[in-house]
Amino acid sequence: MTEQPEAMDTIIARCLKGDQSGYALLYEQCAPLIYRLCYGLLMNRQDSEDVMQEAFVYAFKNLHRYDGSRASFKTWLYTIALSRCRNMYRRKHLPWMDLSCLLPLDLPAPKSEAPEVKLAQRDVKAAVEKALAALTPNLREAVVLRYGHGLTYREMAEVIGCPQKTAESRVRLAHERLRGVLQPVGQSLLDELIGIELG
Repeated sequence: MTEQPEAMDTIIARCLKGDQSGYALLYEQCAPLIYRLCYGLLMNRQDSEDVMQEAFVYAFKNLHRYDGSRASFKTWLYTIALSRCRNMYRRKHLPWMDLSCLLPLDLPAPKSEAPEVKLAQRDVKAAVEKALAALTPNLREAVVLRYGHGLTYREMAEVIGCPQKTAESRVRLAHERLRGVLQPVGQSLLDELIGIELG
């Protein structure tokens, strides 16, 4: 029988009692998600690592302020990281996005290994990445949080600091913008990847 992972609230309680191994465990469990969020928004490894570290330093120093009755720890940590990403990408130009980082899904294997099939897939992926890169930071945040991290609209609203309807609207607007710049084949790939319901 495999051992169940320790509950987040138990780990936080250990941290608040000064248990350093609790902080290490908290970091180990949350760092991959926070790094992926930062990289999805900043698209630069060094900036993402720096922002992630800043977010954890702040979170650990202010752990006593975390209120589990108001938000999940993940949501609280995402909010901290997003705030620091915003500071960073206001100062820097955002490069093209890597679709595989934003949407960490396994693409189906090509039905044919023919060179023209591989070339077509590469062209479609490039078109989708270019479309994502063209989104405004607000819309990019919505797409990254919704599809890169699977947050609900309520969780997104908490992280972004806006009403739930605004979060829903940003995702819908992102869909429209993405569809507006993609060719039909790119649209169908995007629909398949993020499960957009048409109509």
